[in-house]
Amino acid sequence: MTREDIENGSEDMVIDEGKPEGGERMQGNAVPEGFNANYLKVYYGKLFPHADMFKWMSYGNDGKHPACDQSYFGRREFSFTLDNDIYLRFQSFNSASELENSIKEKCPFKIDIGPVYSVDPAKRHAYAQSGDNVFAPVERELVFDIDITDYDDVRYCCSGADVCLDCWPLMTVAIKVIDASLRDDFGFNHILWVYSGRRGVHCWVCDGKARRLTNEQRASIAEYFRVYKGNENSHKKVSLTVPLHPFLGRSYTEVLKDFFESKLLLSQKLFSTEERYEKILEMIPDESITSELRGKWQDNKRSSMSKEDTNVVRWEQLKHILQSGKQKAQALQRCVKEIVFSFTYPRLDMEVSKHMNHLLKAPFCVHPKTGRVCVPIDPNCCEEFDPTSVPTLSKLLEEINMGSLRADIDNEWDRTSLGKSIRFFRSSFLQPLLKVCKEEIENSYNAKLQHSKNSLNW
Repeated sequence: MTREDIENGSEDMVIDEGKPEGGERMQGNAVPEGFNANYLKVYYGKLFPHADMFKWMSYGNDGKHPACDQSYFGRREFSFTLDNDIYLRFQSFNSASELENSIKEKCPFKIDIGPVYSVDPAKRHAYAQSGDNVFAPVERELVFDIDITDYDDVRYCCSGADVCLDCWPLMTVAIKVIDASLRDDFGFNHILWVYSGRRGVHCWVCDGKARRLTNEQRASIAEYFRVYKGNENSHKKVSLTVPLHPFLGRSYTEVLKDFFESKLLLSQKLFSTEERYEKILEMIPDESITSELRGKWQDNKRSSMSKEDTNVVRWEQLKHILQSGKQKAQALQRCVKEIVFSFTYPRLDMEVSKHMNHLLKAPFCVHPKTGRVCVPIDPNCCEEFDPTSVPTLSKLLEEINMGSLRADIDNEWDRTSLGKSIRFFRSSFLQPLLKVCKEEIENSYNAKLQHSKNSLNW
């Protein structure tokens, strides 16, 4: 097929050789890097899992069972961001085909998912005229948003939207800590972690009891996770209590301590310059100790260092002096943990989690700046996740071209590197969730039947 097919955005096209804007001829199935509406048209036409998104957002209410709430999916808000930052809020759809047709037609650069409202959000103005405040959010996944830009004061390899394999493990640690607590401390089971497409991760907690939490309850859960309270002007950003809360104690011994000492210390070279180690010394509330350590480290600079890594040596010296017998004060012994927490503990965007009506980007969107797909992350092996190797839009289009020769594969996405992510989404998240949703609908229906029988008998 020709270049015109790309420019006309035919979703059935196969992208063939042609001349990209730079003038050089593409080789074979190569597709120029980048992000544009025509690439998206092919992606939404062939790869985006429309039916799975509908099933997820229906939570079992799309069946024939008499207890299904047929209005449920139609009360969910979707928001589309179109080219040129045109922003369409309060979109709603009554069926899987309506959702799919609208996405294919409008070709949104971003799809955000909002709450389920009391009434169809597209008809909210009609209810507003009635005088009653009928239009209100009634259900919403408990969501978390963690962005690596909030860690800019503790990473030296990158800043802003940039991310590399030296600083990305901060996101891995956040997933491990938050996921374990959501399951062990709160009893949630249906948790979806998603790569944001650029520099962070999103978490969707989808259990029925999580979706029905009030704003106050959501705020309480968000506060439960909040340890990092500083800003760029405060030297001490973490203050821990003694004894440590059991959740924080587990996080420290099972995840944070080892990560700080075996990875972050070395990858970010936390003690390698005076500017860097001064930042750590500022967290120690004892002037005599900071002077002693400063003196050692400045002398070290002048003498030849041992073969051991400077960062490891200095961290061990700091730990030794703070935890040694002569320093009985608990505040100083606690200081080691506070330094580790300051550098490694998850930093949540609190407002996202507190309010039911907050929008969050849908999984399997494509990030317009990077061209990367927002794929799910398996929390059980999240340390293997590499954001730099996530499928990009142009790579997927190349794979469609190559796979179009294979007639033995039914699903278009199974011919691409996106197949693994969609299979994981279905088998590990969607199927177990829908099984429980359908059981809840059935049990609720049977309980109502029993109640009405009992009323009649009485």
